[in-house]
Amino acid sequence: MTSVIPPSSGLEDLPPGAEPGAVPPPASTRRTGWRAMLPSWTPKLAIGLGLVAAIALFGLIGPVFAGDPDTIRNIGLTAPGGEHWLGTTQTGQDVLDQLTHATRGSLQIGLLVGVMATALSAVFGVIGGYVGGVVDEVFSLFSNVMLVIPGLPLVIVISGFVPADQRGSWTIALVLALTGWASAARVLRAQTLSLRNRDYVAAARVAGEKPWRVICVEILPNLLPVLASQFVFAVIAAILSEAGLSFLGLGASNSSTLGTMLYFAQNGFALQRAAWWWFVPPGLIIAAFGCGLALINLSLDEIINPRLRRPGRRRGGRATSGSSRNHAVRSTAA
Repeated sequence: MTSVIPPSSGLEDLPPGAEPGAVPPPASTRRTGWRAMLPSWTPKLAIGLGLVAAIALFGLIGPVFAGDPDTIRNIGLTAPGGEHWLGTTQTGQDVLDQLTHATRGSLQIGLLVGVMATALSAVFGVIGGYVGGVVDEVFSLFSNVMLVIPGLPLVIVISGFVPADQRGSWTIALVLALTGWASAARVLRAQTLSLRNRDYVAAARVAGEKPWRVICVEILPNLLPVLASQFVFAVIAAILSEAGLSFLGLGASNSSTLGTMLYFAQNGFALQRAAWWWFVPPGLIIAAFGCGLALINLSLDEIINPRLRRPGRRRGGRATSGSSRNHAVRSTAA
């Protein structure tokens, strides 16, 4: 007697978003629980974390060992070398000392804007999407209005009306956060509308859980990858926007940032005088930090978009053959 085992399609073992012909990952490599909400370790994630960590340490620890960035010397526009590794400015100020303090100031503004913009987007997107009704309509209307207003011109106008002596780091961060949360709120609202119809959310409602507990326990944990991605994007946009405002002379007046370094380099005709060491280092710091955060954001996209996930591989480096398993036929003697 011969019994034939029907071929298995293998689709039930595939990761979300994988192609039908792809090979399912081994059971030992599948990630569940909180591990499934973390990005896979890839070269781009390693490079991104390395760039961000190096620049963050430079901005945090560098000012401790650097000298006074405002010290004026009679060696203006000195090329890099000797006691001044990155040269000096037009008034003899050490560029490396300025770079360490400016990096700390830009990181502080980027972090403040990231936290405030993410919090605003979560309030308007998550709460409005879950509550629905009039609250959702009002929040959506306000988000749409803020979304269609040009961000950079609005920031320039607001910063121009604030007196220079009151235009500090917190003021610039608040202005950038108020003009940069709307797009993230739209994304969070769409995700919340999908999550609030899930079975576990409905079960929590039937069990009599309070709305704030349903949002904090059932919905927010599933939005952590999206919130992290929006936070990273907000930090990138904040640092670039602050550099643009400072380059126009509308930046923070009580702190040094990478944008203020570029502003003073432009006013000192550094490009015309071929003093590349004055404006190239802050530009490279901005570009490297933005590149690192962008690589991290791409790794976070693998969690948000399952189609970007790579199928698992066996320990030996070769994919398992699905055709041999699908056509397996066993014969047993009666």
